[in-house]
Amino acid sequence: MQIRIIAIGRMKRGPETDHLDRYVTRARQQGRAVGFTQVDVDDLVEGRADATSTRKDDEAQRLLTAVHDDALLIALDERGTTISSKAFADILGEARDDGVRSVAFVIGGPDGLADAIRHRAQRTISFGKMALPHGLVRVVLAEQIYRAITILAGHPYHRE
Repeated sequence: MQIRIIAIGRMKRGPETDHLDRYVTRARQQGRAVGFTQVDVDDLVEGRADATSTRKDDEAQRLLTAVHDDALLIALDERGTTISSKAFADILGEARDDGVRSVAFVIGGPDGLADAIRHRAQRTISFGKMALPHGLVRVVLAEQIYRAITILAGHPYHRE
């Protein structure tokens, strides 16, 4: 199964990018053994429209175009459900076991996600009520993907 992080905005080189690269590389290396064939990050350019709603709609269209039609779409949004790392691993494991070919995690721009994303998403997850920089959200998501892979592999990285 392929895992994709699709996000609005480009990250600049620095510590966040280094951490993102580290966890994506680890997920790619460990994921193959438990059925995750690919882990990728796709950055999309922020919308340029003056009106917030127009900008969010434009970003939503580009996000939805980047998501495969048959993908399990999981939106990251502060209004989503908070879950444990184990529950996150269960979501990925169940998708894999059900024959889902692709899981796409989408992260909106500074203005958040348009309703079109929320309506298309099968799940909406939150990393908490605090606002986080979008680059940091990518790092936390990549780490949780890696952690989920290690949980599914029975690796001792995750401790309860």
